[in-house]
Amino acid sequence: MNWNEISGQWKLFTGSLKQEWAKLTDEDLDYIAGTRDKLIGRLQEKYGFSREEAERRADRWLVTQQRPVEK
Repeated sequence: MNWNEISGQWKLFTGSLKQEWAKLTDEDLDYIAGTRDKLIGRLQEKYGFSREEAERRADRWLVTQQRPVEK
């Protein structure tokens, strides 16, 4: 997976993000809309991570994602 794929299928990944980062609201997820930099900014804001830590965590989340099966 890469961020372009995440962005293109964003709604299918929001549940996984909510499980990983419960402090992210639906409004946050709408704002992020699959954009890595926006996710990193919200992680910094909501969790107090440094930029580097937020980047590491976002990238770690990305590698755990599988292509969703659309129904």
